[in-house]
Amino acid sequence: MKTSYSFDEQFEFKGRAKTWSLIMIAVGLIGIAYGFLSGAGERTFANLLLMGYYFTCVCICGIFFCAVQYVAQAGWSVSILRIPQAFAKVLPIAAVVLLVIICSGLFITHTGLNEEGKQTVLPYLYKQWALNGVATKGSENYNAVIAGKSGFLNVPFFLTRIVLYLGCYSLLGWLLVKYSNNEDELGGMFNYKKSFKVSVLFLVIFGFTIPLFAFDSIMSLEAHWFSTMFGWYNFAALWVSGMAAITLTLILLRQNGYIQWVTVDHLHNMGQLMFGFSVFWTYLWFGQFLLTWYANLPEEAAYFYRRWEPEFKPWFWLNIVINFATPLLVLMSRDSKRMVKVLKVACIILILGHWLDYWQMIMPGTVGPLSHWYTEIGIIEAAVFVGFAGMFMFFMLNALSKFKSLAPKRHPLLEESLHHHI
Repeated sequence: MKTSYSFDEQFEFKGRAKTWSLIMIAVGLIGIAYGFLSGAGERTFANLLLMGYYFTCVCICGIFFCAVQYVAQAGWSVSILRIPQAFAKVLPIAAVVLLVIICSGLFITHTGLNEEGKQTVLPYLYKQWALNGVATKGSENYNAVIAGKSGFLNVPFFLTRIVLYLGCYSLLGWLLVKYSNNEDELGGMFNYKKSFKVSVLFLVIFGFTIPLFAFDSIMSLEAHWFSTMFGWYNFAALWVSGMAAITLTLILLRQNGYIQWVTVDHLHNMGQLMFGFSVFWTYLWFGQFLLTWYANLPEEAAYFYRRWEPEFKPWFWLNIVINFATPLLVLMSRDSKRMVKVLKVACIILILGHWLDYWQMIMPGTVGPLSHWYTEIGIIEAAVFVGFAGMFMFFMLNALSKFKSLAPKRHPLLEESLHHHI
């Protein structure tokens, strides 16, 4: 039995959504200006890196979601694919923003103290390994540990890797969107098969490079420390936060009269994925923490010791409460995953929770402790978060409005999705 829906309606990006996204961007720009003018340049750069990385990861998740559905030949998700495809279309913009932040943080310098406590000229980001003379014997900034890693951690190779990662992800995401649009125009199986092949290629490249992307972008901020679990820990955070963003977008679109073919059964599946991968995230969080504690190696224990300082310890424990206890208690039951209001609140909590997770990864090793735990998160953090959220909303909804249909109407498994029941 066929289900009749009109898929010809386009999303119109106007009204309150556009106005609020522009207001949020303005708030972000004011917050960034305030950060630099108030003398908190290092803190502002750290927040820009945090949100640039978060913005990019959420967009990458859109491609990953689509690729997984194609490779699994899943039918249930076909009717919601336009939303993660809109995320994928925004990735090139997010990639450029992240690259600008990274390059600015590497090449713009300020006066500060190096690891030996000597006054010197430091880059705003990646100061442990990008410091001038850090790998040169005889330099006052020489560090034997960092010098041993300089074959990998040097500015040209570092930037080349970041460009290659983001370039590959963006290209393959663009191809997936292109083939889906062609499928709507031409029908048949030709473009579906091409989408399957591109998805396989993306998953292979993504599987090998996403840990390296996390190592470079975030872990290298504290270049003395390393963890082989860090990349997968970041992947779990990327997947949960991206799923929360996709689900929240679905809910808000339904509430505004769009995509009425999306049912509580589809949302139930999204809730299951958020719940399951929140548990996976917790497993990796605890595994990384346990192995560091058990090994008791000073060069590794320093990472967690820094996060146990009084200024960070409350946030350290709040991180695990929000990102594990909340989905565990809120999303475990079947009924809660089918209650749209509950699922909406869970999505917002997880988006904020994984912002705190990234904040914990970045701030202690860049800005360091300030005065009190309650001053560690302030106006700059809030404003930069709001600004990037507004930028993501603006570009993602604008990308969504460019699709001629809010569902891939000639996808061979669309009918299965429209009749999806759990």
